[in-house]
This record gives sequence, structure tokens and C-alpha cells, in this order.
Amino acid sequence: MVNYGLIGKDISYSFSRHYFASKFEREHIRNTSYANFDCQTLEEVKEYLSNETISGFNVTIPYKEAVIPYLDHLDTDAQNIGAVNTIKRNDSGELIGYNTDHIGFKQSLLEHCNHLFLNTSVTIKALILGTGGASKGVMYALDQLGVHCTYVSRRPSENTLSYNELSASVMQENTLIVNCTPLGTSPNIEAFPDIPYHHLDGSHVLFDLIYNPEKTRFLEKGEQQGATIISGLRMLELQAEAAWEIWQ
Repeated sequence: MVNYGLIGKDISYSFSRHYFASKFEREHIRNTSYANFDCQTLEEVKEYLSNETISGFNVTIPYKEAVIPYLDHLDTDAQNIGAVNTIKRNDSGELIGYNTDHIGFKQSLLEHCNHLFLNTSVTIKALILGTGGASKGVMYALDQLGVHCTYVSRRPSENTLSYNELSASVMQENTLIVNCTPLGTSPNIEAFPDIPYHHLDGSHVLFDLIYNPEKTRFLEKGEQQGATIISGLRMLELQAEAAWEIWQ
């Protein structure tokens, strides 16, 4: 039996477990399992990582950055991003960290909005809501696409805006807005990032990394203003397939 699993905290809702179970059945992949490794502490994370019967892991909130010191190596993308969401145990037993969030995000964005990137004379600007591990993969992907990005956080810094600084001009300049916060995730589906939605229009694209529900209040509120909206579901499917390729 080849074993894989998801490391995270309070992950009973997990997309990954159901996705891989369906994949294994659909593609007739035998003698392979995928489980949730729900860890309340880093000590529990370390216990799973040291279990050599587990060949690979996905990693989600809140351990995408915290897991890095316990790995033997990082691939170039993960090292540049500073966050890991996929781990492979190689034939020598070493743990190698990867990031497939940037792959899933970039491919999903291009599937929906490739036309935005065909005119290379126009610089697209983006607001990234949240500064956690997932936001780093998004920043990396957008940088590859030539998008100028600004973080937005409740704790602003030199290179980060506060939500109070999202004026009409800032919203008009930044036509791509990516929610990397957990606000709106089931069961708290009425929550949403506190941005001035009334400044949105048909020129905006809202991308939510949340997939449950598929249409969050963040997306609903953008749609009401005429914005193009993108759910995180496709991104998750694409990053999961990228993780599977790494494990093979």
C-alpha cells in the first residue's frame, strides 16, 4: 500500500481526501490510500512527517510555512515562494518540499482570463487580500505573469495596504483582486473581506481561493457589480494533479 495524506488543522471539510479517493477509483489506481492528518500542533506534524510508511503529503492552513524547517530540501519554486503545500519522501527517505499552489492558481487564472495577458503593453495590477502561505504562491504566479501586486492586510506594513486605504482610485487601478484569506469558508459562509465593493465594475476580476462554498459572498458581491468571478475549485484540482505528478 502506498500512502498519502493532507496535513492541516481542523480539516474534516478537506477537498483533497475526496478528490484523491475519486481519482483513485476513476483511474483504477490500486493499493493507494489518502487520509486526513489533522494536527493541532507542530509536534503532531513532525510525527506524521517521521512516519516512513507515508510517501507524500499535501499541506494546508496553518502549516505551509511552519513545516519548512522539518524538511530536508526545497525545490526552487518552493524556496522562492517561502511556502510548501506538497511534500515527497524520496527513495532515500528524505522529505522534499514543493509548491503547487502557484501552478494551480496560474493555470486556473489563464483558463478564465487569458485575454487579459495577451496585450503585453498593458500592466495589470492586483490586490492580494491576506499575507499567509497561500498568498505567497499567488504573488509568485502573478509576478511570473508580469502583474504588479500589492498585499492588503489588517496589519499593514511598508509594502502592504490596510483595508482602510482601499480608496476609489486604488480599486480602479487594481483590476484583479485575489482573496487569500479564509473569510467566507463554510460554515461561516456569510463572512467576506471588507473591501469597498461599490468601487468594482465590469473591468474587475475577483478570484477567491476558497472553494467551499463554490460561490462565496466575496464573489457574489463582485458579481453584483459586474465583475468576472473565479472560484478556487479549479485551482485546487490543478494543484492536486500537479502534486500527483510530483509523487510519481
